[in-house]
Amino acid sequence: KAGLEVEMVRCLDDNYCPIFRHAASNTVFLVDTPHGATIQEALDAKGWTPTHILITHHHWDHTGGNEHLKNWCPSVRILGPKDRTVTYANQKQQEELIPCMDQAVSEGDVVEVGGLKAKILEVGGHTDGHVAYWFSEVPMLMSGDALFNMGCGRVFTGNHAQMQESMAKFNRIPDDTIVFCAHEYTQANCKFALEVQPDNPAVAERAAVVEALRERGLATVPTLMGHEKATNPFLRYESEELQAQTGLKDPLEVFTLIRKWKNDGGKPKP
Repeated sequence: KAGLEVEMVRCLDDNYCPIFRHAASNTVFLVDTPHGATIQEALDAKGWTPTHILITHHHWDHTGGNEHLKNWCPSVRILGPKDRTVTYANQKQQEELIPCMDQAVSEGDVVEVGGLKAKILEVGGHTDGHVAYWFSEVPMLMSGDALFNMGCGRVFTGNHAQMQESMAKFNRIPDDTIVFCAHEYTQANCKFALEVQPDNPAVAERAAVVEALRERGLATVPTLMGHEKATNPFLRYESEELQAQTGLKDPLEVFTLIRKWKNDGGKPKP
């Protein structure tokens, strides 16, 4: 209904770069740049010239194609979180820098991408500066590595409170929002969701759908926010089932234990 044509470009091993064409405003925008040459090839095949690149965070598999695409198309505008140097919980200093960036964005900003508007959500935790782009009028969300289908990104910052706050922001997004995450991790995430939510029929039903899609070599991205709220354990830290599984009530404590459970491959002690 927004007049968008979408091309999902598979890059590297399991990254996705969604490319959108908005014909009414002659705009072509894409989200993250895992591999510049692969993305250029996809754009050339469609006869599209990129106008905007929306970067969610600084990791190399999300910004590695920035320079290539900027050299190929100097007019393209690259947006992303502001550059920063932060100290993670392990006391390691991390430079979070976006190559070739034209415009830095932060919480609450509204950016115009041709005829569409995206609100910026700061959704740190995976990295400190991670952002998501919420096109509420479409509606669709570019969640990067913060929110995956039935999963969330590793908390490299060590700041689980920041990450849980980010999940709370996603929980406030309407159910009919189309969610584009950045990786094809859904099968592994389904396996974990079944482990921690064995009595949730929505998880079992969704796992069967995911298995069928992957057997046919089809993508599981995008999804709907409503599906995530019903099945994604990292959004369901207030559910009675996960509280019972963890033996905890506090939302942050539940989220943190579930995230560590996924990291370690076994249930940690509360």
